[in-house]
Amino acid sequence: MAAASESEKKSTIREYYEALLIAIVFVNFARIFAFQAFKIPSGSMEDNLKTGDHIVVNKFIYGPQAPVLNALLPLRDVRRGDVIVFRYPQDPETDYVKRVIGLPGETLLIRDKKISVDGKPLDEPYTLFIDPHTRHANHPDGRRDQFGPYRVPPDTYFAMGDNRDNSYDSRFWGPVPRDMIKGRAFMVYWSIDIPPPADDSVRARFKELGDVILGFFTKTRWKRTFLVVDRHNHYTPGISVYGNE
Repeated sequence: MAAASESEKKSTIREYYEALLIAIVFVNFARIFAFQAFKIPSGSMEDNLKTGDHIVVNKFIYGPQAPVLNALLPLRDVRRGDVIVFRYPQDPETDYVKRVIGLPGETLLIRDKKISVDGKPLDEPYTLFIDPHTRHANHPDGRRDQFGPYRVPPDTYFAMGDNRDNSYDSRFWGPVPRDMIKGRAFMVYWSIDIPPPADDSVRARFKELGDVILGFFTKTRWKRTFLVVDRHNHYTPGISVYGNE
């Protein structure tokens, strides 16, 4: 009996070990190939994605395009209006989040903040303008409000922040190469209204952690939980389990 019990104990331990190993492999597979968590670090996408939003990025949607795969799996190419997370072309170690405005081969023109694509005005209900009439002092060359005409090169995308007067985007550093796009913003899974860390120092990170712990219940924007990011406006209500923001 003792030998049998010992064997059963080892079998149970082995089953737990195998289950844990499978879970680790699955989580890493999902993180690498399917989904990624991303924190909105600035206000360039306001008022749609706020500083402190934590989002899920769908890395799977922009998979290889093939008739058989497209028929079986929810794959598609990048579309205008998609909110994408990508590696910043001038610093590939840094991730940015912006909205796709121009597709490969299209010609963009910005006049007095209004965008036209191939000569047709672009309807943009998602934009925010802090300074609707005057140029920003930090951009005396006027690229923020007056830009182009500009033809988007092949295999690249012209991306801009929704907060047009407070976004450093393709108007200033160029288009996003296709192979630098990591995925599409899918859902806000948590949002907290605390200031971002002043820098990357250990002290600043500890302060941020303390702010999160102390303000979790009072600073969390509960109403934004499980909000689905939308291509056309900003987000559409998902399953929100809390009623108050």
